[in-house]
Amino acid sequence: MWRENEIYEDSRKGQTHNSSRNSSDAPGLQDCFDALSQLSTKGFSAGLHIRFASPLVYVRTYDEAWTKTYDENAYALRDPIVFWGMGTTGYSRWSAIKLPDPFNIFGQARSFGLTFGAVFSHGPITSRSIVGIARDDRELTDEELHEAAAIVRLLHHAAKPPTELTQAQIEALRLLADGDRHTAAAAKLGISESALKARLQAARVRLGARTTAQALKKAREYQML
Repeated sequence: MWRENEIYEDSRKGQTHNSSRNSSDAPGLQDCFDALSQLSTKGFSAGLHIRFASPLVYVRTYDEAWTKTYDENAYALRDPIVFWGMGTTGYSRWSAIKLPDPFNIFGQARSFGLTFGAVFSHGPITSRSIVGIARDDRELTDEELHEAAAIVRLLHHAAKPPTELTQAQIEALRLLADGDRHTAAAAKLGISESALKARLQAARVRLGARTTAQALKKAREYQML
């Protein structure tokens, strides 16, 4: 769907995405991606928690030639599957989607072996997850659709962003992101250095980060700064 950037992950490259926010008894992101792979003989595309037209996590396993064609033609802006997923929640086989396809994206996908497939949409419009899975041999069965829908719900939960930061925590992180050291940042905020460190520690806890550097990276990824 969307073009990857530094915060997205493409599992074709052998990367995994494990969430420290998952409870110990809940499947992680990679477990769910592995389960999707079992249902999709021609790969899948998962955009999780789409906000401001960009997903927080994006993984694709489609054929590389197809993803290249898709990205070069900006089909994410024209794809009936994306429109369907943003317009409703639930799931549908591609063959049942009757939205206009003026760029023949479905037809082009079939030429790359993505003959059959389904789309799954879950979550509020302000933070929606859309997943597409493809096969080259047959339509997915009702049981497989139900199973995939359950996996998508788990993915949406596992990728849920952390609790929002307080304004004080955001200000502290932003100053460090701008290059200030602790002493200078504390002076600009009119607080002691120990108070600044307390704010940073609280921000690390909320973001599930071990270090301030990790907290800064996550805050940028979650568009909090």
